[in-house]
Amino acid sequence: MPEEQPEERPQYYGLCSECQTGILRLQHITYFTWLNEELVTVPNFPAWICDVCGRREYDARAITWLNTLLNPETGHRRVYHRRKPGTSRLNRPQPRD
Repeated sequence: MPEEQPEERPQYYGLCSECQTGILRLQHITYFTWLNEELVTVPNFPAWICDVCGRREYDARAITWLNTLLNPETGHRRVYHRRKPGTSRLNRPQPRD
């Protein structure tokens, strides 16, 4: 059985939208972001970097993945409570006709 090959990404993205001269090339950098009062660093983060002006465009799939990991709701189940008949969302009895 042949081994599965990882999905290959192109090594360049296109012309830089900032300088209109350089080419955006895929590199893996350390990404920094703030989460509340804490600095979070992510090593080996994919980014498209212009070889002339240095503009960075972060990989959309990687940003989505990172946002999912950093979301405080990740891993928590939502608990739904059933309301008793005759009560509203605010737990007040509804008027009966």
